[in-house]
Parts: sequence; structure tokens; C-alpha cells
Amino acid sequence: MLKYQQIASDIEKYIVTHEMQQGDKLPVLETLMSQFAVSKSTIIKSLELLEKKGIIYQVRGSGIFVRRHRRKGYISLLSNQGFKKDLEEFQLTSEVLMLDTIKPSEEAALNLNIEQAEDVFYLKRIRYINGQTLCLEESYYRKTIIPYLNTEIAADSVFKFVSEGLGLKVGFSDMYLQVGKLNETEAKHLGLKQDDPALRVETVFHLTNGQPFDFSKITYNYMQSQFFIQANNYYG
Repeated sequence: MLKYQQIASDIEKYIVTHEMQQGDKLPVLETLMSQFAVSKSTIIKSLELLEKKGIIYQVRGSGIFVRRHRRKGYISLLSNQGFKKDLEEFQLTSEVLMLDTIKPSEEAALNLNIEQAEDVFYLKRIRYINGQTLCLEESYYRKTIIPYLNTEIAADSVFKFVSEGLGLKVGFSDMYLQVGKLNETEAKHLGLKQDDPALRVETVFHLTNGQPFDFSKITYNYMQSQFFIQANNYYG
């Protein structure tokens, strides 16, 4: 990850951690340059990246402002920190269906950039929102990066363990979405009917050094899930 990308990630985490809201003002350019000990051009590139993601907006002569505005209960499709933070007003719980050390599938190995002979943690769980099924999740974690997982961690937040327990920094993610119909297994886990609508999201999460450590496949319950994206540069 390049320096300006890391700074952008740090600023975004600061906004989330301090629960800053739309219209809140960030430090001026000179303060950010001093804080991160980088040049003006590096900070400008970081801010441009955040602006493209819809995290901030800049007003010439007035400053840098937070653009963190979302509807309650909506999950950001641009977040690389999992969706628990987006749904903090709700009761989120997990049922761990399986947690084991396995050899990855060809698909998982390809997305994690590893050989199929390398061990990974395989986690399968159902996530609930206020007691209702939200999604079915299957994740593959590289054991060389995440050497330990148990059901207690899996039932809470793996990302919290990665950042706080292991001291690792999540850098960026690649996300792929597909709309289709539920198969029999998915429908059973989600409490829906086979051939009901399905939104499947595949995500590869990387550390700040660029190493992929988590390949996840999530199938959402269409009756419980809502999403949002903040975009810029509308051309009509």
C-alpha cells in the first residue's frame, strides 16, 4: 500500500472511531501534513482518494468536511472493516456452523494468492440482526497471517480480533457482487425458500502491505439487507 493510501485509510478510521458526522470539520491541510510528516502533495492525494470514496468533501476557502451520512440500518458496500459498525444500533449475533483448518479450494487459494497445500481457517456462520437472519457467510483465512481463531472470536468479530488482538491493519478490499436465486442449502440457512432472490458478495480483504488474508462469500437475506454507496462526479 502506498503512503497516501495508508494515510487515507488512517483518516477514514479516525472519522469512524470518533463517530464524526456529516458537516464535522477535519484539521486543515498544514496540520495533516505535520501530523503524518509528509508533503503537501501526499496529503492532497490522500484527500482526493477519500473524496472519491464519498468519505469527505472539500470547500475551497472553508476546509475539509466529513460526508459520513447514511440511513439507519444500511450497510456500506465501500467499507473494508466488515458491516458490524454500520449496524451498531441493532443487535447483531452470530451462529458458528463450522470452524476448522482445511486445505483451500482452488477458488479460495486463487483469491488468497496461495498454494492449495497451504492450511487455512474455514469459517461458516449465520449472522442475525435483531434475531432475524441477515446473511450466510463462508470465509477462508490464511493461517500464516491469522494463526489462531476459536468459536468465541468467530461468534463476535474476526475483524476486531485481527486489528486489536493481532495488531494487524486492514488496508483495502476487492468486492464482487452477483444477483441470482437461492439454492436449497442457502434457503434453509436463511429461513427462506429455494429460488428466492439472492445477493451474493465475494470479498478479498488485504492488509496494508497488500497481502490478502481473508476471502469471504456472503449470501444476504433479501428481506433484511439494505445497502448504500456514496458516490461523486455525477454526469447526467
